[in-house]
Amino acid sequence: MDAPADPGCVTRSDLNWLLHRAAQKLGSLAQEAAARHGVTTRGQLVLSALVSEEFRRTQLALGQALGLDKTTLTAELDRLERAGLVVREPDPADRRVRVPVITERGRAVQTEVEQLHVRVEAEFTAVLEPAEARVLRALLQRLILCDHRPDTGSCL
Repeated sequence: MDAPADPGCVTRSDLNWLLHRAAQKLGSLAQEAAARHGVTTRGQLVLSALVSEEFRRTQLALGQALGLDKTTLTAELDRLERAGLVVREPDPADRRVRVPVITERGRAVQTEVEQLHVRVEAEFTAVLEPAEARVLRALLQRLILCDHRPDTGSCL
């Protein structure tokens, strides 16, 4: 049986706590959706980056773009590769470097999980008016883009 929410936590209004708590709730729902297809939310993030790439990136560049440290990205790529969703090919410019490439199966899984994530987000924000949801997204994007310091740690 779930314990009732702690009123001291529910009424907190500092932005950091609110953002983390909302992300935690949405993240749990997104992870459940991704798990139906055998991937993690982090795996879906990697697949989405690879499917949308207009150019190939090394593992290091991919990790930097996604805010994933080397160890975290390597472990995730290992899982995706074992599942047949990604292959790592030598970089033609430097054969010591590996370039992750999404497979056709990976593209199919990425598309299915993305569709599930869209539904999860819609259900999560259903308590908001459509205009409020658009404003929330725009404000979060603005906050993220206005901070030009380097990202640290993993984004997920």
